[in-house]
Formats: sequence, structure tokens, C-alpha cells
Amino acid sequence: MKVLIYNEFVHEQHDGPAKDMYPRGMHMAIAEEIQKIDDSLEFSFATLENHKEVITREKLAETDVLVWWGHMRHHLVDDDVVTLICDEVNKGMGLIVLHSGHESKIFRKLMGTRCGVEWYERGDHGRIWILDQTHPIAQGVPNPLELEAEETYGEPFTVPTPDELIGVTWWKGGEIFRGMSVYHRGLGKIFYFHPGHETYPSYYNPGVIRAIDNGIHYVAPKMRIDELTSHHIQPHEP
Repeated sequence: MKVLIYNEFVHEQHDGPAKDMYPRGMHMAIAEEIQKIDDSLEFSFATLENHKEVITREKLAETDVLVWWGHMRHHLVDDDVVTLICDEVNKGMGLIVLHSGHESKIFRKLMGTRCGVEWYERGDHGRIWILDQTHPIAQGVPNPLELEAEETYGEPFTVPTPDELIGVTWWKGGEIFRGMSVYHRGLGKIFYFHPGHETYPSYYNPGVIRAIDNGIHYVAPKMRIDELTSHHIQPHEP
């Protein structure tokens, strides 16, 4: 299975705490941690700096799942790339949106809403309660999944009602958040999973990594179609 990870890769190059936490970038940490438990995936990578050259129609056509992490540079992602990605999701490519990717152009376009959250950042403890323990993404994930420190996201989360609500996060500060959800768009599935602030060790948390790995397998396409256009046909019966 071919997995393309996009990471903005700005914080880890310019912010000391982020660089210390993820010296090779969050994209490399995610891939390396997943490879410890799953050797069936073939990873490739794109960053903000090279995304227009890497994320092409040809590249997406051979990609089973795109994993997306973005934060402060959403507006610099090329609109044509966004259109290509959304088209491929509708054709069946899987998409995983992590952390601040909820405000990416891609997620907003696919959701059709502002995708805003209530938030603050003070390194609070969070606890993800699995609501659907039978869901494939939840298999092998501790319930609850403890986050030792994270950026707090809270409701209201201005997204459509999830097609599959897997888990809800409770925070030390009292907030709750629908941060473990699946959406269906066309033939594609989208898994939104909120952990992953750049200065916290969430991508070294075995439970978080297990959920992302499960998510990759869950949203991977069962089939892909080449075109989204309508076709004039002849009746099958006279």
C-alpha cells in the first residue's frame, strides 16, 4: 500500500522546541513509528516547499492514502493541488487529516464548512474515549487513549455530523471534542484525528500511532474510478 505524507515542515525547521521534538520532521516520525508495527506500507513524502512538484495527478493516481498535517501555512498550499486531491478523494483515495489540518483548504472544501474549533495551548492532559470499540480504527487502541500533553481543541467544531464518530476527547480544562471521526465523500473516506501539536510527543505515543496505522488501512480504497463525468449510454434492454 502506498502512503503519501504531507507535512508543512515549517515549525521543525524554525522553532526550537518543535525541532527538538521532531528533528527530522513530523512526517518522518510518523512513518518511522508506524514502520515499527507495520511493514506493509510504502511511504513517500511532500512538504510545503515541494508540494507542487510532488503532489501531481500522476502521483495521486498511484497513492492509496494521503496523510495531511498543516498549520500556519494553509494559505500557501496551491489551489490546483487542492482540487487534484479533492478529486482523487471523491474517486476513492483515502485521506487522513491530522491536528490543525482541520483548517486546511482540502478539509474545508471536502466538508463544505469553516471547520473551526475552540482552542487553547497550555499542554493539558487529554483522554480520548473510544465510543465505538468495534470500529476497525479502534482495534488495539487503548480505551481511554491518554495524551500526556496536547493543544486543547473544544466544541463547537463546525463540521458536518460525522458519518462515523469513533471517539471523543475529554480535556483537563473541561472541554470535549469530536476529534476521532470518519467522513465519506464520493468513493473516498476521510479520517480526522486531532493529536499532533508540533511541540508535544503525540507521534511517539503507541496508541496514537496504532490509530493512524489502523486509519490508513480503513480509508484505503476498495476501488478507484478514473472519471467523475456522466456518460450517455444505450438502454441495456430494447
